[in-house]
Amino acid sequence: MSERIREKLQILADAAKYDVSCSSSGSNRKNTTKGLGDASSSGICHTYTEDGRCVSLLKILLTNHCIFDCAFCVSRKSNDVKRAAFTVDEVVELTMSFYRRNYIEGLFLSSGIFKNADYTMERLVRIAKKLRLENNFNGYIHLKTIPGASEELLTEAGLYADRMSINLEMPTESGLKLLAPDKSHEDVKKPLGFIKNSIIALKDEKKLIRSTPKFVPAGQSTQMVIGATPETDMEIMYSANEYYKNFDLKRVYYSGYIPISYDTRMPVIGSQPPLLRENRLYQTDWLMRFYGFDVHEILNKDNPHLDVDIDPKLSWALRNMESFPIDINTADYKMILRVPGIGVGSAKKIVMARKFGRLRSDQLRQMGIAYNRARYFIRCADSVFQLNEPDGFMIKQKILSESQSKYLKVPQNQLTLF
Repeated sequence: MSERIREKLQILADAAKYDVSCSSSGSNRKNTTKGLGDASSSGICHTYTEDGRCVSLLKILLTNHCIFDCAFCVSRKSNDVKRAAFTVDEVVELTMSFYRRNYIEGLFLSSGIFKNADYTMERLVRIAKKLRLENNFNGYIHLKTIPGASEELLTEAGLYADRMSINLEMPTESGLKLLAPDKSHEDVKKPLGFIKNSIIALKDEKKLIRSTPKFVPAGQSTQMVIGATPETDMEIMYSANEYYKNFDLKRVYYSGYIPISYDTRMPVIGSQPPLLRENRLYQTDWLMRFYGFDVHEILNKDNPHLDVDIDPKLSWALRNMESFPIDINTADYKMILRVPGIGVGSAKKIVMARKFGRLRSDQLRQMGIAYNRARYFIRCADSVFQLNEPDGFMIKQKILSESQSKYLKVPQNQLTLF
């Protein structure tokens, strides 16, 4: 590797680190032509697949030159940083070289926007096309959708990429206009809608024509920056819920803002990134996607912010003590999922195991549930009968006294900034 390529790699890999939307789960591109890579059995770097494996990725920008001046972005045109740009062939050669050395299992490619959207998107597509057709690369490819790019380029990108993503940037339109007045959420919705409809159309076509090519087999995702603007947790999650429902997104990522600017509209350099808040938002996202919760149950006008000291599932349970305790031997699956300390896997085990007899507390512990937390919300075969109604405040204090959260040890200055 030449010194110039090494310098470009250092600059553009560092600039790409702020983009967190790089999960590889969901792709099923198989290696059937004796080529390189197999996205069906491996994901990408320093992220986790659905089965929990940590995998590696070459995560870079094509360039950090950009025509926009978004206040929250390290690559904004007014920022005094070193600029660099790869050529199409340089990215292809880097990807193949790193893959052959077993450094990576795929490519995550984003870019600043130089000249215009089509000019940038065309180069991203050329890289993916060259990897697939000329180098017979069957590994994972994640491409960024460039807002404003033509539908023809998006269609071609979808034929070569496993996943595509486009950054929402800020959770609300007002927040985006505050820090990036040249951008709009409408510019994001249009390509999301086009790709969603194309995925559906090609799936229907594949039912009739087996040779129909794959089109973005791992779906779409988006990312929003948290903590740079004063949105409530309710506004953030309502926005995420809208995009999940309207565009069939695989994931919404929440990236805690890392102060990189002295702009007075945002948290100052030296402020703590909102790590705990980011974690709580991901927990809420999980409840919406896997536990059957409606976002309005967790966050509403009476509760616009997530609790700092307890997770959102426990918070909901404590606000709805009239629904508890439940009988673990008779309650339906959906209600068992709502018990703090019981996950999806444990809930399924409970439903299966109780077919063979009434479950006791020691059996529940063996199933892997967090019994010290769940015990306040369930009754099992050997539970002691209690006359008193459970008190939410007392339960919360008991659980907090027994728990040790790594997040609460980190100062959360940014949570109270606005």
